[in-house]
Amino acid sequence: MRITRKPLNRRTVLRGIGTTMALPFLEAMMPGARAADIAARPKRLQVFYSPNGMMMESFRPATVGSGFAMTPTLQPLEPFRDQIAVITGLGHPQAAAMGDRPAGHGRSCPAFLTGTHVRQTEGSDIRCAVSMDQVYARHLGDATQLSSLELGIDQASLLGSCDIGYSCAYTNGISWMNPTVPMPVTANPRDVFERLFGDGDALDEKSRLAQLRRQSSILDFVMDDAARLSGQLGAEDRRKLDEYLEASRAIEKRIQRAGASGGGAQAATLERPAGMPDSFDEHVRLMIDLQVLAMQADITRVGSFMIGRELSNRTYPEIEVPDSHHMLSHHGKNPDKIVKLARINRHHMEYFAYYLKRMRETRDGEGSLLDRTLVIRGSAFGDPNDHDHMDLPIVVAGGLVKGDRHVAVAKGTTMSNLLLAGLHLLDVPAASFGDSTGPLRELALA
Repeated sequence: MRITRKPLNRRTVLRGIGTTMALPFLEAMMPGARAADIAARPKRLQVFYSPNGMMMESFRPATVGSGFAMTPTLQPLEPFRDQIAVITGLGHPQAAAMGDRPAGHGRSCPAFLTGTHVRQTEGSDIRCAVSMDQVYARHLGDATQLSSLELGIDQASLLGSCDIGYSCAYTNGISWMNPTVPMPVTANPRDVFERLFGDGDALDEKSRLAQLRRQSSILDFVMDDAARLSGQLGAEDRRKLDEYLEASRAIEKRIQRAGASGGGAQAATLERPAGMPDSFDEHVRLMIDLQVLAMQADITRVGSFMIGRELSNRTYPEIEVPDSHHMLSHHGKNPDKIVKLARINRHHMEYFAYYLKRMRETRDGEGSLLDRTLVIRGSAFGDPNDHDHMDLPIVVAGGLVKGDRHVAVAKGTTMSNLLLAGLHLLDVPAASFGDSTGPLRELALA
């Protein structure tokens, strides 16, 4: 049955007192065809970043090609085998010192999505390059409300250097708008929620914040408009709208609970930003859910998520690792430290599996968000004890790539070749990227 009614404007929003709310992508927005007939649904890009490298012995599969045995670190990804490709051997030659001081984190982290050698400075004269995600955001133009969404768990370090001779701007994030402007990472879920569903008016922003603190709901103000719109939609679109509103309300309630939590006696003397969960697990899952919600609503098609800032010293008592992550990464081949570091690596991979799970279970027409999303997961190092930036732990996922395979390229092949091939999968006609020598042929076999 073909849609004959006047198509719904893609910019349609739900409106209420002091707020607006974007809509998910609906069949009613596609005139003259059923969703099943649409092959070219929006393509999306997501990047998941873990800090402080990876124990490659626990990450690298023993065999190449399809049907490889999942290693201890990769095992959480088994349910998504058909949509993941593990790529080993890629590196960033531009993260080498090249005469600069020996500070690997300050060069490797910004090179991850840019493929460039950054200027060594602790001052404001930082210089990197535009990152791959921002190239795609520019390509999309004003197709969405937000060009991109950069989320993380750790608050940014704003002053001085975070690595020897390198500004904290180089390790706070992985996304760069241009060579001198890094994209800020948002760590407070309440800030993200208000950014997604705000209309930009200062007075309304204050009103919405006060409303959240009263434990009421932004969604309450748009329900009349939602009910009116629902009556104009087909059954599939009504299901999608209800699913979207339910997910939004559930996330909002979790943010409200986080803002109301006391945080224990230790928080009594600290100034805690409202909406930051006490639990690392809840914080990570909440931020992932917000990123998925932003894609579901087509508020943005480009996003990144840092489960930790580079040089993170977070401890993980919940998995019996009370030691600092960064300190463990300099393991000195100590077996006990290696075991603990591998445990952290797997823990982060479990959250990446949750990321994929949320995208796979969120419907997009007759498929899922994951079917039309290119997902890149990695770290700026292989073995962090050596600051090995020439053998990175990379997983590429989603329906745009050929899954169930381990690809081992020649060690040191520039990761810029993968980033260039990714841009081509996203229909960006780039001739080169970073220090690329050509698109990674293996990724192109989608």
